[in-house]
Amino acid sequence: MSRHLIAIDWGTSSLRGVLMDSQAQVLEKRAFPQGILSVPAGQFQNVFEQRFGDWMTPGTLCLISGMAGSRQGWREAPYCPCPAGFEDLAAHLQWIEKDQLALVPGLSIWHAWTPDVMRGEEVQIFGALHSLQLQDAQFILPGTHSKWAEVRAGQIRQFKTYMTGEFFALLTQHSILAKTCLPDAPWKKDIFLQGVSQSQCDGGLLHHAFTARSLALFEKLGPAQSSSYISGLLIGEEIRSAREGKRQGDAPPLDLLILGNSQLSLRYACALEALGLACQTLSDEVTWAGLFALAHNLFPQDFKATA
Repeated sequence: MSRHLIAIDWGTSSLRGVLMDSQAQVLEKRAFPQGILSVPAGQFQNVFEQRFGDWMTPGTLCLISGMAGSRQGWREAPYCPCPAGFEDLAAHLQWIEKDQLALVPGLSIWHAWTPDVMRGEEVQIFGALHSLQLQDAQFILPGTHSKWAEVRAGQIRQFKTYMTGEFFALLTQHSILAKTCLPDAPWKKDIFLQGVSQSQCDGGLLHHAFTARSLALFEKLGPAQSSSYISGLLIGEEIRSAREGKRQGDAPPLDLLILGNSQLSLRYACALEALGLACQTLSDEVTWAGLFALAHNLFPQDFKATA
């Protein structure tokens, strides 16, 4: 009898999963607005059984990535230290039920005396590597806490987190800029690119952010434009910060790959293009490819690797 895989991404605000056969074909999808913050302590098993219990037939393997493995989640899956390859991730799984149900660990890294962490993004990265048959790339994962990760020889060697999405919410909803800003206004590409361009000038983000205020005072920036301008400032600053220190003679440059939802990926792609940087965008559906590849690594006789 062929074995099935339940691949689940359980994040802070959402819960989604797919049922896959032994050849990586998706048989069914489900999604719920039931992230870990909405699950009472001690109720993760009950929520899982309620949402996916009917998929857990005898012999089925379930792998869960994301914040379900955090201290606030089902059970803590300790971080796997970088540099880390696919085998390292598999070796650090936190098994709820041996060989049946496991939480995927996140990754950690130290920059001097400060640590950085990710949970869930590592599965997307390894899924993209597996799907595209790559060993080297620079990944950008936009979001509330954006990640830039460097992969060489199939290992995540370095990564950094940028609180870009959270700062956007703070500036557009809780700062003086909120007085002249409509945070949910439609995206305006030309205004966004003005923000990207301004972010590359001398002065830094603390100065550039105030230009959203002064431009509004002189009626050069309307409320429906302000959110696009601020978004450009922040994404431009993120790109500038992530790229600083890259010099001639460093390791060979890596292809830039963006992993994320289509709206955010479009903004990052436009900003990178404006700054003379080529990139490729991928859907965050590569999560399923990453979890299937992990299942193949664990049980190669049951789950057949696909390119």
